[in-house]
Amino acid sequence: MSIFKFKQFEVDQTGCAMKINTDGVLIGAMANHHAPKNILDIGTGTGVIALMLAQRFLDAHIHAVEIDGQAAKTAGRNFQSSVFSERLSINHIAIEQYNNNEKFDLIVSNPPFFVNDLKNEEFRKGIARHAGEDFFSLLVEKSNSLLADDGQIWLVLPVKQADEVIAIAAQYDLSLAERIHMHSDENKPTFRQVICLKKGETLLKESDFNIYQSLREHTKAYKLLLKDFFLAY
Repeated sequence: MSIFKFKQFEVDQTGCAMKINTDGVLIGAMANHHAPKNILDIGTGTGVIALMLAQRFLDAHIHAVEIDGQAAKTAGRNFQSSVFSERLSINHIAIEQYNNNEKFDLIVSNPPFFVNDLKNEEFRKGIARHAGEDFFSLLVEKSNSLLADDGQIWLVLPVKQADEVIAIAAQYDLSLAERIHMHSDENKPTFRQVICLKKGETLLKESDFNIYQSLREHTKAYKLLLKDFFLAY
């Protein structure tokens, strides 16, 4: 089995088209809210983001949705085997079909982002990595309908897709509250953006985050961010 061990939980990646990656663990550690009670993880995959959020926010219940059946089963097993199992739930469903009577304080996603590209030869990996033309519009619309008035939406995306989502969000009176520019190192351009959206007007906070300080050596900021999760730190 393909098992990734963290300090407080383990993630079995068996049957998941997309494995644990840098984007996922960074959004899991960066997404924030002052006191979330209900959290939604859209496209949970292995369940790693939901598990990280369960570890960080001890009073929150984390709902996860996943369109891929095998990934949903694997995430469910990972949830059940964790110490946070009572606060985690999984739904095998597309986000546009998902409904919940309660609103969410925090909505987090590491969504597929290749729009209009050729579909991956491996179909299930294609679902995990590729988005249809209207995906981001559906994602923002649905997230807005599920978001509490003081809630936050956190996403990790390439720059082009982040700009697209920010423009779509404005149509729903969702403002960009925070944008973190992710760099491989201090000399490289932004390759991902972690963005936070809120309802109504808000002041924008921007920052930069470098992953490496030298070849195969992570920055102090990276190690500090993930020290509660990674065994190496």
